[in-house]
Amino acid sequence: MIDQSLHNLCLEYMDLFLIHDPLSGKERRLATWRALIKARDDGKIRSIGVSNYGIKHLEEIKGASLELPSVNQLEIHPFCQQASIVNWCEQNGIVVQAYSPLVRGNRWDNPTLKELSDKYGKEIPQILIRWSLQRGYSPLPKSSKTDRVISNADVYDFEMGEEDMEKLAALDEGSLGAVTWNPVDAA
Repeated sequence: MIDQSLHNLCLEYMDLFLIHDPLSGKERRLATWRALIKARDDGKIRSIGVSNYGIKHLEEIKGASLELPSVNQLEIHPFCQQASIVNWCEQNGIVVQAYSPLVRGNRWDNPTLKELSDKYGKEIPQILIRWSLQRGYSPLPKSSKTDRVISNADVYDFEMGEEDMEKLAALDEGSLGAVTWNPVDAA
């Protein structure tokens, strides 16, 4: 699969390769992880990681005495903060990459987001991206519109205060706040 992907992309190596989800079961997850370690060691991939892995899935890797992922890509935004997984990743040196940090635009009418947008003179997506950055995450905002891509990158000229970060932290709804599928609890 990796060789075919490299061929299709006309690349000699990939910078980052992720296992997309934990749905394949323990044995297959571990076999796939071992294959990614080998591909990385063979120079086909620079960094390897996972997506949507919960603590249970990460513990399986650790329990098999395999090196841990460099990245765990999770749905993370103020409404779905996945604190226990994030803490586990941080304690084990795994970068948290936040997908759907803009909540797919679904919650932009939230009064707290509007308040902070007005306070900092920034658009709501910029507030959400800045929240991710200040939490130490690597956010992955998505847009097909050039002006939004440019605006999404304009987040380094301000920093939200601790009180405002706490207001955003208070928005957490756990897994109910997810706006995409969230298989972190898969068997």
